[in-house]
Amino acid sequence: MNKKLTYTILLIIVTVGLYYLDKKVDRDNEEYPVEIDAEKNNSTEFDTSMLPTSTTGAIIEHSFFTLSYAEKHEQAEWVAYTLKEDHISNHDFKRPYFIEDRKVKTKSADWRNYKKSGYDRGHLCPAGDRTFNYDAYHETFLTSNISPQNHEFNAGIWNRLEQKTRFWAKKYNDVYVVTGGILRNGLEKIGDENVSVPNEFYKIIVDASDGNYKAISFLIPNKTSSKSFYEYAVSIDEIENKTGIDFFPDLSDQIENKLESEINLKAWGKR
Repeated sequence: MNKKLTYTILLIIVTVGLYYLDKKVDRDNEEYPVEIDAEKNNSTEFDTSMLPTSTTGAIIEHSFFTLSYAEKHEQAEWVAYTLKEDHISNHDFKRPYFIEDRKVKTKSADWRNYKKSGYDRGHLCPAGDRTFNYDAYHETFLTSNISPQNHEFNAGIWNRLEQKTRFWAKKYNDVYVVTGGILRNGLEKIGDENVSVPNEFYKIIVDASDGNYKAISFLIPNKTSSKSFYEYAVSIDEIENKTGIDFFPDLSDQIENKLESEINLKAWGKR
């Protein structure tokens, strides 16, 4: 058998093997998170007055978070959820596959868009915020809940901010979180479906535990940073100007204006 024929046979074997591996992943991905009664599972429901506006009209409600999907960018423009003290747990669930969100009428991006892209499949609602219940944990692996993130950003400053958010949830018992990437024209694209790569990500945390609203928000570049996330604290107004989203449209003007305009790090324990 000559070398050319040998290489041809090997190529055929590898191609067939990869084909059936992909098919196996597709079969595994059929395990779709079913809609469950969130109220019986440490309800994560929050006042609907806290939901942002959608610039796309594609608001998707899941059991443990709500999102607005931006088909043009193949990801959510925001994901919103409540994080409570009793949501923070150490359950070590088996990590599931990423799967498409069937509730997104235009279909959410396939996870394969991220393969060999150089970017992480960064959770917007972190899996670590939903370890109190397997269904809640599994739901975070919908591809509507991920966005391309620089690895050092995802594992570094963004991870530190996510951990701090859990600290605040324990401290205040009940915080509301909304997060996403800054989506605009001209962004780098990855994959066959042209998933946009945000240059910046934002996170807004609101506490109303004592009856008085206070908020802290961050706008962080999607790149390596050794800085403190506090150095990227901004007003909600600044994030609204960049996104075109009204984050608290149903709050009274008095509460909304104060909440969105100020940067009060001291109120969140920053000395």
